[in-house]
Amino acid sequence: MDVALLVKALLIGVFSYLGGIHTPWLAGISGGYYTVGRPLVAGLICGIIMGDVTQGVLLGVAVQAAFIANVSTGGSTNSEIIYAAYGGIGLGLVSGASTGVTVTLSVLCGSLGLILYNLIMVVNSVWNSRATAAAARGDEKGMFRNHVIGAQITNFVIRAIPVSIAIYSGNFVVNNVPDWILHAMDVLGGMLPAIGVALLMNLLIKEKSFLIYFFAGLIFYTFISNSMIALAVIAGLIAVIVYKASGSNATVEAASSDIDDDEVI
Repeated sequence: MDVALLVKALLIGVFSYLGGIHTPWLAGISGGYYTVGRPLVAGLICGIIMGDVTQGVLLGVAVQAAFIANVSTGGSTNSEIIYAAYGGIGLGLVSGASTGVTVTLSVLCGSLGLILYNLIMVVNSVWNSRATAAAARGDEKGMFRNHVIGAQITNFVIRAIPVSIAIYSGNFVVNNVPDWILHAMDVLGGMLPAIGVALLMNLLIKEKSFLIYFFAGLIFYTFISNSMIALAVIAGLIAVIVYKASGSNATVEAASSDIDDDEVI
């Protein structure tokens, strides 16, 4: 047994629990689900634990891009991002997988994690019924045991244990997969971040004319300078210019409208 790897796998499993949407310990979902639970942060944490921060962050960026447009409509979701982040990135680091393979593993972990997420909610419904019955009896300790202790034990076991097992055994599993499957996963995973960005653009870009800014930024980054800081500064300046120009046009149009109204009167 590799004790060092087991400890690292357990630590990553603990953080996958802390990043869960049902975990209250890190200022609720603000510090947990919306901070520790993000793939980019997960990549940093996994990189620190596994001793390769640079690769962890790079994998986190790729997984974040793939899931950047992932949204939940009502109570429905198509993937569980915490399992995807910690399970996929942890597997990628422990097995030395490429970025594309890691992204594909994250998608698979997110899909399987959705089953476990639903299991958490099913089990928690039992604790909720018990807590409600305790509240009807006026049993405060019973409410605490069922609403907090029981629910969090369930959350920890179903989140941390599967992720830890997957990471601990991931090196053996990934390295024994046929090369042609790994190649297919690498190709597929290489496309997923682009699909994620495209889905985000579909959500945010309401007018086709706005695409000119996207392509201008892409051309600048590809052919002129790969400095994101310079690109951000230039984008900010263009945004100010466009905003000022739009405001000026609106003022002129309003003034013209007032003149026309006076003439009609």
